[in-house]
Amino acid sequence: MTGDKKVILKVENLRTWFPVTKGMFKKVVGHVKAVDDVSMEIYQGETLGIVGESGCGKSTFGTSVMRLDKITAGKVWFDYEGEFKDIAQFNAKEMFEFRKKVQMVFQDPYSALNPQKNIYTSLEEPLKTHGYDSVEEREEIMRRVLKLVNIPSEYLMRYPHEFSGGQRQRICIARALEVMPEVLICDEPVSALDVSIQAQVLNLMKEIQQEMNLTYLFIAHDLSVVQYMSDRIMVMYLGNIV
Repeated sequence: MTGDKKVILKVENLRTWFPVTKGMFKKVVGHVKAVDDVSMEIYQGETLGIVGESGCGKSTFGTSVMRLDKITAGKVWFDYEGEFKDIAQFNAKEMFEFRKKVQMVFQDPYSALNPQKNIYTSLEEPLKTHGYDSVEEREEIMRRVLKLVNIPSEYLMRYPHEFSGGQRQRICIARALEVMPEVLICDEPVSALDVSIQAQVLNLMKEIQQEMNLTYLFIAHDLSVVQYMSDRIMVMYLGNIV
């Protein structure tokens, strides 16, 4: 705790290096230091912005925190039932709960939704995975989260190509909210959208954050977007926080 602020996620000296190999035997001749010795804390209910140019490592930082990329060194601590634990030490049950409490919204809403599946199926799959066995309960949750993002529930049987880019991203946000997460890691969530649509999605995200007391780790290259969304900002350059 800092004052009345509760730390919900801590990163200590995080490194994510990717090996550079050469020759037939794939000898490692160096490393791309995508994330190099980054530390930060994020408080419950706030938005921490990470801004930097393309290729600086900010997206890799987000996926490393989620353990979607294998980290080279450092620790990610999460407040698990009132006790900070290093997610690298989580057992299967704890990791399953972590995946429920920390969700990610990706940059490209066009590739984030399977074009061969309707929205009902895309929204139902995470609920099935996380143990919502009742069809009635799943459908109630789907209707509720679509209402949150201003998408009519009558659209559930439509396919991704029937929606605009802004609508698709709102559906992706709805999918991330289904399991009642505490933290959303937002990786360039509006960069693929038109400027006029960006403002609508950003305002919606602010409203949802207040309503659900969400914590955002907001990653973007556009400083004005990060300034608008964030309580605090970190600037990243060549894998480091500067």
